[in-house]
Amino acid sequence: MVPKFVPTLNEDDAISQARLLKALADPTRLRILSLLSRHEGEVCVFEIVESFTLEQPTISHHLRILRDAGLVDCRKKGLWAYYYVRREALGRARDVIEGLA
Repeated sequence: MVPKFVPTLNEDDAISQARLLKALADPTRLRILSLLSRHEGEVCVFEIVESFTLEQPTISHHLRILRDAGLVDCRKKGLWAYYYVRREALGRARDVIEGLA
């Protein structure tokens, strides 16, 4: 029997897109992205932590999730990490959402 409806999204793409959307589905991570998006360059992790009432390990956890999803990246310099938004990844997130509309 031929299925009446066939998904247009293959399983690998669905997994990748779900990871991206899951990373966005947290208020703290959205606030971190908002903070990073307002800056053209990089923001030191120390400055990110100072902007929140959360402890450094919690912020680092959220940054790792955002980094694993490809939404942010970082450059290490000495003891500090400097984070920045990957603009092309935000465009990809927009495309995922528009593809569902």
